[in-house]
Amino acid sequence: MIYEAGCLICVAILWGGTNPFLKKNSKEITTIKADSAIKQFFLEIKYLFTNTRYLIPMALNQMGSILYFLTLQRVDLSLSVPVANSLTFAFTALSGLILGEKPPKRNTILGVLLILAGTSLCCYDNYLVRYKL
Repeated sequence: MIYEAGCLICVAILWGGTNPFLKKNSKEITTIKADSAIKQFFLEIKYLFTNTRYLIPMALNQMGSILYFLTLQRVDLSLSVPVANSLTFAFTALSGLILGEKPPKRNTILGVLLILAGTSLCCYDNYLVRYKL
């Protein structure tokens, strides 16, 4: 159970830690303009595949997805989804703060705390059911 929890935390760190970098490093894509939709599409793809500031966080994010896929084999879906997604939200907020984004509002912080509390209750309930306490 500890191994699986560690894997889900690593998934959340990889997803949440890279989200602000992906957002920051892909902003310039909106400046790309082309005559047709097809040409626009290919220019945007070219931009993304040649932008290492975008590719490295994207590769780390995808490593998190692979780890999540592998972890799903050992963890109940009813537990893995809330744990990974709620912690991702928390790590995204923390990473954004470290990158210099404006601090989250009070309601956002309260929301993160409530999500973490709810996820903790889900984990606790799953632990009780699994070990019949």
